[in-house]
Amino acid sequence: MSTKIRNVGPKSAAWLRQVGIKTDDEVRAIGALEAFMKVKRAGFKPSLNLLYALEGAVLDCHWTALTTERKSELVLEVNARDAGLPKKNFTWWRQAHAGAGPVSENDTGDRPARAEREDEHGVQELGTPGFGGDSGLDSHD
Repeated sequence: MSTKIRNVGPKSAAWLRQVGIKTDDEVRAIGALEAFMKVKRAGFKPSLNLLYALEGAVLDCHWTALTTERKSELVLEVNARDAGLPKKNFTWWRQAHAGAGPVSENDTGDRPARAEREDEHGVQELGTPGFGGDSGLDSHD
């Protein structure tokens, strides 16, 4: 049983120990992806290099030997799993500031509903580009 995890530096090794992974054998048992997700779910901010290092440990190779295709597959799998994690959002802020009034002078709250501002393709009309006659700028013709 190996005590040091291949390709993993001291900081990442500490993260892995904190989530209960201490050896190469333990990484192989649960897989690189699950080990990476455990670190991520614990609140650490691992880079993709840790994911690649763990995959290299599973395959018993240096992480730079992984193919671009395999790295892409791993990233897609992480993204898919992240989709199942709670999303960061600002609902709490919106709820706390509900009814707080307009955010700026131009925010009057009487804008038409989004569906009324969009065409049948979901594109919003932004208006005519350039300066309008009411821009307050004088022409120097």
